[in-house]
Amino acid sequence: MNLTISKDRLPNSINTEPVDILLHATAATELGEVLIARSARGVCAILIGDSASELAADLADRFPRATLIISEAAVRDDLAKVRRYIERPSEGLHLTLDMRGTPFQRRVWEKLKTISVGRTLSYRELSQVISPNANPRAVANACAANPIALAIPCHRVVRSNGDLAGYRWGIERKRILIQKEAKA
Repeated sequence: MNLTISKDRLPNSINTEPVDILLHATAATELGEVLIARSARGVCAILIGDSASELAADLADRFPRATLIISEAAVRDDLAKVRRYIERPSEGLHLTLDMRGTPFQRRVWEKLKTISVGRTLSYRELSQVISPNANPRAVANACAANPIALAIPCHRVVRSNGDLAGYRWGIERKRILIQKEAKA
């Protein structure tokens, strides 16, 4: 006998969606507190802020369906790489990433990863690299939605006149990163 039950006929008490488990921890750096979250596929968030509780709330907002588990052991190596990168950006930041976003956001984020340490692009230049029809404002929105600071270097995108534009993690942090990378 072949028994098939359609998903919409399952009792409410049975959850058929896969469980997304994110392991995370925070550490103090010269940029402030940094939270790293990792799924089974890779790092899905690097958040920068002023307090661990603020970052934990941000993580919960970004991944509302995930089970969040504090695990310093699970992200110890990732945290060490981020700390080293902040101190010496010339060494790069090599992490396995789990990029979650729309297809357009992921395309922008992939292009951001190709900007060399010490270089910057304007939103307009980046939009032209993505597509002749890409809107610079849409590119800026994709940068703002980036949950993986540093590894997806949205800090390397500036206004057309070279001025620093908004940065989700704070303009002063963006300035510090660009200055450190320029010296590298």
